[in-house]
Amino acid sequence: MTTRTPEWLVERLRQDDLPPDEAGAVRARLADEGGLDRLEALARDDARFAEAYPPGPAVGEIRRRAAARAGSRPRPRRLFLVAVPLAAAAAAVIALRLPGGGDDDVRLKGSSPRLAIHRQAAGADPEALARGAHVRAGDVLQLSVVSAGRPYGVVVSVDGRGVVTRHGPGDGPLAAALPAQGAVPLDHSYRLDDAPAFERFFLVTGGAPFPTEPVLDAVRRLAAEGRARTGAPAMPPGIAWTDFTLEK
Repeated sequence: MTTRTPEWLVERLRQDDLPPDEAGAVRARLADEGGLDRLEALARDDARFAEAYPPGPAVGEIRRRAAARAGSRPRPRRLFLVAVPLAAAAAAVIALRLPGGGDDDVRLKGSSPRLAIHRQAAGADPEALARGAHVRAGDVLQLSVVSAGRPYGVVVSVDGRGVVTRHGPGDGPLAAALPAQGAVPLDHSYRLDDAPAFERFFLVTGGAPFPTEPVLDAVRRLAAEGRARTGAPAMPPGIAWTDFTLEK
């Protein structure tokens, strides 16, 4: 029996996040299934999301936090990313959807949890990054989270060296509560180190507080297996994830 193309793979096609040969194969597979209308449905989802979460409120929140943190010392972080004071960044939302760990995707009605990432450069306006955008060592990134009703979550990343880092929110053993509405920036922005090839960020969410260590272990397994760049992590039951990869 032919397996239906999983939703997370269709969404990567929609976001131009697949190599050309793989994108062609996925499109052909969808055509054989009579499923090209799934791409149109994702475009409609994007439009609804942009209407539901306009960037204005997040811009105000980023600027408020930046003013509150002016003059404060950066919080130390692991070598992979060094925290710096929160940059005053525009927070237009990048449309990402919710992949699951296999063909049986964990899905939500309406909008799904998403990440937005902005790059801040001295003397320049903050730049909203799309998936697949190119970044380099020294770039300062601001991550923002849209929970879309998922009440608990954590943001982690893996780089081209296979180093896995937890970014927040919070640092306890359980996933932290997420704001119910809007695009909300994490408390700190981050300066990229010189890890090669890529930086891949995961927003992992659940309906109740969940341990974060199994989430980190799932991403570490991807790195150990050489699949950190594009592989789907095997998350615990009931846990959903979305990712955002930047090229280096």
